[in-house]
Amino acid sequence: MTQRHPYPHADLQGAATRNTTAAELLTAFAKSAPALDDLWRHVFDALADTPALIIAIDRLRAELSTARYQRANLIAAIRATLAAHDEGEHDPLFYVRDELHAQRSTDARRAADGGR
Repeated sequence: MTQRHPYPHADLQGAATRNTTAAELLTAFAKSAPALDDLWRHVFDALADTPALIIAIDRLRAELSTARYQRANLIAAIRATLAAHDEGEHDPLFYVRDELHAQRSTDARRAADGGR
């Protein structure tokens, strides 16, 4: 069975393109109906919000991807720890400590790079 992504990604490039097209069309309409200038301003202000929202969505997608990756690695480390414990290894918690250390290092590097 094909596993589908629980949160399908919106087409941000398509949204940006449609936003630009809408702004261009509305500019033409606004020139032909100057009596509605107050109304047009509200519509243009709403369209002007789109680029900032696209940037925020892109950043949040990256953060979510990182969080999912870290979660998967932690689950793998927990499973390895449990298996090591069952096998009587000397230091079964090594796997969890190692993963937590790796994630702290990654987070510190990311913070030093300005969050990228």
